[in-house]
Amino acid sequence: MREVEIMEEEVVDKPDYDLRSDSSSKKGNLSNGKKSGMMEETQSASVNSVSPGRSKQPSRLQWDAETSSKSSLQGKSPPERPHTDRLNNKSLKKQNKGVTLTKQRNSPMGVSKLQNESKDSTESELANPDLGPFLLKQARDLISSGDNPQKALELALRAEKSFEICANGKPSLELVMCLHVIAAIYCSLGQYSVAIPILERSIEIPAIVEGQEHALGKFAGHMQLGDTYAMLGQLENSIMCYKTGLEVQRQVLGETDPRVGETCRYLAEAHVQALHFDEAERLCEMALDIHRENGSPVSLEEAADRRLMGLICETKGDHEAALEHLVLASMAMVANDQEAEVASVDCSIGDSYLSMSRYDEAVFAYQKALTVFKTTKGENHPAVGSVFVRLADLYNKTGNIKESKSSCENALRIYEKPIPGVPPEEIASGLTDVSAIYESMDELEQALKLLQKALNIYNDAPGQQSTITSIEAQMGVIYYMLGNYSESYNYFKNAISKLRASGEKKSAFFGIILNQMGLACVQRYAINEATNLFEEARSVLEQECGPYHPDTLGVYSNLAGTYDAAGRLDDAIEILEHVVGTREDKLGTANPDVSDEKRRLAELLKEAGRARNRKVRSLENLLDANSHGINNKGIKV
Repeated sequence: MREVEIMEEEVVDKPDYDLRSDSSSKKGNLSNGKKSGMMEETQSASVNSVSPGRSKQPSRLQWDAETSSKSSLQGKSPPERPHTDRLNNKSLKKQNKGVTLTKQRNSPMGVSKLQNESKDSTESELANPDLGPFLLKQARDLISSGDNPQKALELALRAEKSFEICANGKPSLELVMCLHVIAAIYCSLGQYSVAIPILERSIEIPAIVEGQEHALGKFAGHMQLGDTYAMLGQLENSIMCYKTGLEVQRQVLGETDPRVGETCRYLAEAHVQALHFDEAERLCEMALDIHRENGSPVSLEEAADRRLMGLICETKGDHEAALEHLVLASMAMVANDQEAEVASVDCSIGDSYLSMSRYDEAVFAYQKALTVFKTTKGENHPAVGSVFVRLADLYNKTGNIKESKSSCENALRIYEKPIPGVPPEEIASGLTDVSAIYESMDELEQALKLLQKALNIYNDAPGQQSTITSIEAQMGVIYYMLGNYSESYNYFKNAISKLRASGEKKSAFFGIILNQMGLACVQRYAINEATNLFEEARSVLEQECGPYHPDTLGVYSNLAGTYDAAGRLDDAIEILEHVVGTREDKLGTANPDVSDEKRRLAELLKEAGRARNRKVRSLENLLDANSHGINNKGIKV
């Protein structure tokens, strides 16, 4: 597990913190219905640093000492401490003087002696200042070998006791690092809820007034805690931790330090995953300004910023701006000999061309990326499959169904027989993308089959709850379209249970799933349950999207239908009057999208023997179907 390799690599070599970071990014896909994993960016940092980076779902905080020392972009590293072996020799000699051990033959330097006696360590032994680093070294070796994580945890916990005794109530960075390691081991064992209080304690120990090293200890704790919340799917809590970490870093380094720019981009990625695109754009622009000010015009940091900005602009519908950022990112990567990364950017460029209906240019960009991926990664690599998925989507949109199905089959040949070493999550993500294309071609059974395979791969794994929830919700939608309302209800219920458990009860996604589950209840004639679901969806979407958003209006319309079915005629009329009035204001009274609600409202008013309460409108509102472009996306009961 990378989360564990993180901090262990230089726990003994470099016990001091320094605020340095380097990064490298790689393309991924974010899915909220359309694509999964919009930004997949793996970034590394030494024990001395925490750098923003993101993989599909896993931990963002990765302290990889070797990578950082080889490829630091921030400047020279501080002088290294003596090599681990020399430290261990020295520490063991000291232990031999202060600790009585049973003599054993063939036990050089007393290592075996210490290991045999470690289980019975007394408080005086734990007070030895050399014991903690040694135990942590042993835990690191076990983690590196992957043999016995439980034994590694036991050693790390004993190291914690030793550091705590030696600290004698004073702030100790060694204790902070040990707590980070313990939390990472718990995460590797899937025990994320156990890791959270440990990380919270690690944040309380460092004192910023003690200097930058303590500041980084607190910063690293906030970032790792944010990563742990993200693994549990609690994106709001995760973002709060990252924001606090960013403020700590700003206090110490100032507003324009390039490392602050790294963290700004990192936080922007978290906002992208939470679908907060405006805030993500603001933070990414800050990162871009900082890196432009501190780096060369074609720096890799700026290229990473522009890749993310391109994805944000693409999602917000500003395809021209997205294309500009992506082309500049590609040029920067070419200038820095990052040819493999250029292929990933070419895929994003193809996406922008596709969004602008510039199909020939999109095909050219995809084919270019396909050639590079086949050459550098091999014919059967999932990256090649991802390009086939994009080509299938393009051909489907242009009506070339035969080529679209052929590209889907090429992608499935790769995903269904993955090469060794490919993460299962990458395969599941690919299957989900292919499923979306089959669904758009109205081949619902095939789409459902692929989603079920993806769900089986994830197998309710910890840290993948957000993705699993999305898949279950999509399966609920497809079962609804197939008329299997009981299965649809069950999958929606599972998705909602996971969202409630993760604390994500205030997102627009949660409100939309509540609405869909309400529709399934209506089809099962569970009107009271449907009413409760629509009411909850209304409160969520009013808060997240506002009362005039099309999704909110769609829920209003559905709720009016259930009120009508339950005999609550006045409530139904009140809601429909709001819906009709809002649609007339936004779309104009003559717009055909308004006619359905107007007809329903007229029927209810006739039944109640009432006339419609009309607001006074100007002639402009009556005649102008203005250009707000709001479409009725609500599904009617």
